Amino acid sequence: GAFRRTMERPLEATRMENSTSSCFLMERKTHVKINRKEVMLAKLRKSCSCTPKKIKNFVMDFLPVLQWLPKYQCKEYIWGDVMSGLVIGIILVPQAIAYSLLAGLKPIYSLYTSFFANIIYFLMGTSRHVSVGIFSLISLMVGQVVDRELLLAGFDLNDDAPPALGDGSLQNDSQSNTTAFNLTIAGMNAECGKECYAIGIATALTFVAGVYQVLMGIFRLGFVSMYLSESVLDGFATGASLTILTAQVKYLIGIKIPRSQGHGMLVITWINIFRNISQANLCDVITSAICIVVLVTAKELGDRYKHKLKFPLPTELVVIVVATLVSHYGKLNEVYASSVSGAIPTGFIPPKVPNFNLMLRVAVDALPLAIVSFVFTVSLSEMCAKKYAYTIRANQEMFAVGFCNIIPSFFHSFATSAALAKTLVKTSTGCQTQVSGVISAMVVLLVLLFLAPLFYSLQKCVLACIIIVSLRGALRKFRDVPARYHVNKVDTLVWVVTMSASALISTEIGLLVGIVFSMLCIIVRTQRPRTALLGQIQDTSFYEDDLEYENLSSVPKVKIFRFEAPLYYANRNYFLKSLYRLTNLDPNLEAARRKKYEKKEKQHLKKGGDTTANGLGITDTILQLVPKQIDFQALVVDCSSISFLDTTGVNTLKEILKDYKDLNISVLLACCNPSVIDSLKRGGYFGKDFGSMQEMLFYSIHNAVRFAKDQKLPADCSV
Repeated sequence: GAFRRTMERPLEATRMENSTSSCFLMERKTHVKINRKEVMLAKLRKSCSCTPKKIKNFVMDFLPVLQWLPKYQCKEYIWGDVMSGLVIGIILVPQAIAYSLLAGLKPIYSLYTSFFANIIYFLMGTSRHVSVGIFSLISLMVGQVVDRELLLAGFDLNDDAPPALGDGSLQNDSQSNTTAFNLTIAGMNAECGKECYAIGIATALTFVAGVYQVLMGIFRLGFVSMYLSESVLDGFATGASLTILTAQVKYLIGIKIPRSQGHGMLVITWINIFRNISQANLCDVITSAICIVVLVTAKELGDRYKHKLKFPLPTELVVIVVATLVSHYGKLNEVYASSVSGAIPTGFIPPKVPNFNLMLRVAVDALPLAIVSFVFTVSLSEMCAKKYAYTIRANQEMFAVGFCNIIPSFFHSFATSAALAKTLVKTSTGCQTQVSGVISAMVVLLVLLFLAPLFYSLQKCVLACIIIVSLRGALRKFRDVPARYHVNKVDTLVWVVTMSASALISTEIGLLVGIVFSMLCIIVRTQRPRTALLGQIQDTSFYEDDLEYENLSSVPKVKIFRFEAPLYYANRNYFLKSLYRLTNLDPNLEAARRKKYEKKEKQHLKKGGDTTANGLGITDTILQLVPKQIDFQALVVDCSSISFLDTTGVNTLKEILKDYKDLNISVLLACCNPSVIDSLKRGGYFGKDFGSMQEMLFYSIHNAVRFAKDQKLPADCSV
């Protein structure tokens, strides 16, 4: 093939070798240079202009409910939406109460969170099927920050410490036991007790996470989620699930151990559990065993016969109702000292602005929370959109999740996200639109206003059982490890590292370790890619890896080298080592050997003697020093897998061109993409006027091979 350059426009000519030699020109398009400054100014002017139409479009985009609700087909959709909304609401209530244990907050705050998240997502979300609300991983991340800040403020993390109600918003009979702290350090100058301070931390954290998400939406930073691969997310979810499971064991068996904090919480908690296992509450152990058996059995039956059931069995609700009745009438708290939920007040607390000074304390913690919350929501939204053939707007999802955090933070709520389990239930119960979220919110509202006090006698071990059984999906990932390993070993390693770091160090560190490790894996793969010498597939113009395929014929006097990665500074040395190893020739060593040989030969000719100092004849000495016979006269580099070159890459190719030229070996490049060709041109690989370009660059490997065979002398093609 030939590449030529004209003065007017660059032409790339390729000679097709067949029975009749013909040549066609590949003309490169001229790209008009874009003035980025003008484009940016035009976009800025357009975005800053304010017309009634623009305002209307902005409002319609910001509140998608205004687009789809007027087109709502009531007869077709209402039954599915009401049914799925009721089922999710029924599941939400026990889960909300249970997940309050994870967040280290009172159950009422979890109910507020579930209510407001559903309402806001109904207004702003673009996914019809996603269930946004309280989520175990997010609750855990909130709980870890709350616990840390409570410890730093000098509070006791023991769940059964007397409640401190400094803000007077949640009144109950235990006010005489109130322990009040004047927390001027944290910026809360008013007297504030443990519970009030805990929700203050949670709302500040939630507000900042929401602000991050909205800013990410404004600056179009949704691409950040691309760095969280499926392996990282799965590993993170499984590792966090192990942490959640560990945190619930003390409630299962009714022992009182301090809530572990910081790195290595999983190991420390298990050590404390085994140290205190003799104090286990028999009543709690029996209750937990019964609840887990009932819940797991019901879930397994539900999974097996889900095609026959119109909606999933409300097992959690039944278990909670029965357990509450048994606990109340059996007086399990009074007789057996079983830990219970306690008073859950009804109604709403007046809104309160999250504390700014607390926001500064949790600003760093809010970042992983914001990213995880957004990634789970968008990935689930995209999954549902693909399954039911509609589109979502990832950027709008970012705004929706952001405001699901910002607005509820004023109403004593904490961070939310889309939840996989509830989303799957929603789709399986006939959900059609976001209206089902409003129905779920109404169910939660009913509990908030009237039914909350009925859960007073509910044992904490029952809530722990609900949490543990809900982790089945994440914990089942362990069973998929062999299959995952069979598909991709590197991805499995990423999963194991992320899961281990999330469980053994901390969830946030685990996420960071997972992202960094998965990126390192990509870098290592490009640093040490596959390299190969190619042979010709018999009677064809195609070439493949000699080591991978049978019956390939080697091309006489030509070596064809393939490098399966971009050529850049990090893999330059590996490129050269692989080339020298596979061709069995290091041009630098060979050039040095030849110089040595020529020098010795000159010395002998000067002396004119027949023997050397060591007694050998001249002929024998020359035989010892003679350079090894080179079995090829052309090297073809297959660039089809080289996606880009940096400056080091261009210099490396220039270096091998010069080194092989000194040995009278041609270096021919084949299958280069346009960006690689441009990099070579800019780097001066083809000389100043690109005159020798047609003899150095080829459209296909076969053309390069034919050109190399046609050379009568083993000389460099650019000469």
